Amino acid sequence: MSTEFPSPDLPSPLPKSPVLQAAYRAKAAAATIAPLPRTPKDEALLAIADALQVRTREIVEANAEDVAQARANGTDEAVIDRLTLTRERIAAIADDVRKVAGLPDPVGEVIRGYTLPNGLDVRQVRVPLGVVGIIYEARPNVTVDAAALCLKSGNAVLLRGSSSAIASNRKLVEVIRDAVGGAGLPADAVQLVPGESRESVQELMRARGMVDVLIPRGGAGLIRTVVEQSTVPVIETGTGNCHVYVDAEADLAMAVEILINSKAHRVSVCNAAETLLVHKDIADAFLPLALAALADAGVTVHADPRVQAVAEREGSKAVVVPATAEDWETEYLSYDIAAGVVDSLEDAVAHIRLWTSGHTEAIVTTSQAAARRFTQLVDSTTVAVNASTRFTDGGQFGFGAEIGISTQKLHARGPMGLPELTSTKYIVTGDGHIRR
Repeated sequence: MSTEFPSPDLPSPLPKSPVLQAAYRAKAAAATIAPLPRTPKDEALLAIADALQVRTREIVEANAEDVAQARANGTDEAVIDRLTLTRERIAAIADDVRKVAGLPDPVGEVIRGYTLPNGLDVRQVRVPLGVVGIIYEARPNVTVDAAALCLKSGNAVLLRGSSSAIASNRKLVEVIRDAVGGAGLPADAVQLVPGESRESVQELMRARGMVDVLIPRGGAGLIRTVVEQSTVPVIETGTGNCHVYVDAEADLAMAVEILINSKAHRVSVCNAAETLLVHKDIADAFLPLALAALADAGVTVHADPRVQAVAEREGSKAVVVPATAEDWETEYLSYDIAAGVVDSLEDAVAHIRLWTSGHTEAIVTTSQAAARRFTQLVDSTTVAVNASTRFTDGGQFGFGAEIGISTQKLHARGPMGLPELTSTKYIVTGDGHIRR
């Protein structure tokens, strides 16, 4: 049985801008849900999960409109893959929402607490950020993930997806709001930002004081625009130019398996590998195996001269083209990979430092010393040892879902789950204490 929670009064009159009106409503909703205990928030999340499955047909039909329009516009298949919602994907998204409901509530967690010599009690506790704005591209699953994580952490969320997913996002937000309202929480805790124009995005980015933080999710251009133009504080999520380095002492079979999983398991995601680096001492043994496996996976190899030489000598069936400087910095999000041979682990690290986006780098090696050295020297959000880059994901890390993968170093770094959607405040308790 749900409980009704009254919303604070909104300012009168509201701004004329629909975007700012939505922000005001979100701010009022955030004030309502911030002090709530865990149970009503979890009830709302479980209601969302159930509603997603009950209304799957509606969601799939709305999504089909977006997919059809994308194909008519000649959209790349990798983008269409990210856009598409199937019954199976919706079921998985609903399961992720249930997992979020089952996670500990971060709000109220005591980060540190102590008593000063004068008897004053000091506690630093987690509190919601407030109103979180999400600007993202053709990933309608983000709509649900963001709503679930923000609600669980006591935040309201303003969702600004791309026009390419407008029908999907409208239907998803409708389903979510109906479920949230039905559970007794303010439906305005989850809103789709009004408008499809760039002006609506600009208004959201300038709603400082009403929107507490913006999180962009998408390509480099979108992220750069938000970081450079927003007056609202931004948590920067980054593109994924991820590397797999095969060390001189690698297990060849393991290295091939990790490489193919990192690159070809799902090419349209930010944790897919985009560059392969191979130590020269193992190149002649490993590259023929790797090129054959990449060919079987349909991957085009953008190769440096040493990789090209091996491919030509072995008569590889792989599609191999010369690599350019642009290839080393490219997040392909397609069946393409850049590949090069390096003289040492240190040279691999130097290459990564020059070209990486700071997302995820992996080393395949049987040498503990090499693994330790690589993890010490590489400065990315995630460094994997003998594991696929595809594990850099909030769900895989046990977060239930993620709001994004932050490649910055302030506040949050790496996959962002519930704790990263909170700030802190200090609660100071005395007994008539005054400062002298």
